[in-house]
Amino acid sequence: MIRTLHFPRLTLWQWIFAMILVGGAAALYVRIFYGLGGSTNLSDQFPWGLWKGFNVLTGIALGAGGFTLAATVHIFNIESYKPIMRSVILTAFLGYSLMCVALFIDIGQPFRIWHPIVFWNVHSVLFEVAWCVMLYTTVLVFEFLPVICERFGWKTTLKWVRRISVPLVIFGVVLSTLHQSSLGSLFLIVPYKLYPLWYTPLLPVLFFISAICAGLSVVIFMSWQSSKAFGRQLPLPLLSSMARVLAVILSFYLAVRMLDLVRHGAVHLFWINRRETYLFWLEIALLVVPTVLLYRRSFRSSAVKLYWASVMVMFGFIANRLNVSIVGLEAGSGVHYVPRWSEVMITLSLLAIAFAAFRTVAKYFPVFPSEQPVPVEQSARAPQTAALPAPAHGSD
Repeated sequence: MIRTLHFPRLTLWQWIFAMILVGGAAALYVRIFYGLGGSTNLSDQFPWGLWKGFNVLTGIALGAGGFTLAATVHIFNIESYKPIMRSVILTAFLGYSLMCVALFIDIGQPFRIWHPIVFWNVHSVLFEVAWCVMLYTTVLVFEFLPVICERFGWKTTLKWVRRISVPLVIFGVVLSTLHQSSLGSLFLIVPYKLYPLWYTPLLPVLFFISAICAGLSVVIFMSWQSSKAFGRQLPLPLLSSMARVLAVILSFYLAVRMLDLVRHGAVHLFWINRRETYLFWLEIALLVVPTVLLYRRSFRSSAVKLYWASVMVMFGFIANRLNVSIVGLEAGSGVHYVPRWSEVMITLSLLAIAFAAFRTVAKYFPVFPSEQPVPVEQSARAPQTAALPAPAHGSD
């Protein structure tokens, strides 16, 4: 008797996810066997492209909500934001982890990625960024560890982690503050190559402030995506309060940005007919529009509107990082850079993996405040209709 094999029916998004992963695998093969020259459109004149501008600069800052909310809850003792902490830490951890993977793919000799640990160049900004990212990723692991301990009933480990939580958070905030601003410091060494609409001695400050805005918008964005995926959303009053804070910080960022352009005499560049001008105004518009809307209480009372405002802020932030790292450097380098298909596919693959990882972890672990942690002994005896599937027994 011949048995018929029945394959699971995939949704449209699952098919898209599968195709992105296949394309990413093909791009990774090209990167490994043909090097950077055969897999990218980078050159000696333009050595940093999409992978640095998006995967690294953007990926790190999109995880900035972790240190922002950690400081708010643990240092400033604002307990109302505590229910958001776990999802924010998870988002930050995924952002930093995938950024490390992207950096491994991006550097010319990936298997030397460990060199900053042994070979110290204390005069390099990249050395400081490398160490801060390594240490902060480790801090994020410890900050998320209570979720794992609660899920599997590791009570002793949970008590130990909670004892060191406050100094750990303070250490993480210091580390994140250092490398978020240092990423802007990287571009201070090219004052005559970076277009004046983006070059300023305040780049480290602007990078830090915009990273906070990006991190808060990611929290709102991921909350909406989680509610659509499996009906678990952060409380709307908390998201509304966060959106109000986001509007204030965005206003401060835009004010500092414009005043700095006026102080440096770059206002005349606002009206020049060239590509940099159009992309500059696109970046500003993507930040100004949600800032104005988020000041309206009626706008903040709608989860859908908050979602689209967070999307605009994220795209405005991404536009800023790509303008600084790509658009603003093209004229000074004398080249026009267009990413190769392999660069785009690896970037899309990392994004798809981040979404899939967040969905999986949020489904099986108590990430959202509506969920109650279930010790492993109880979950093993729970009926099949339990909210969380019973994992294998774990020991502390």
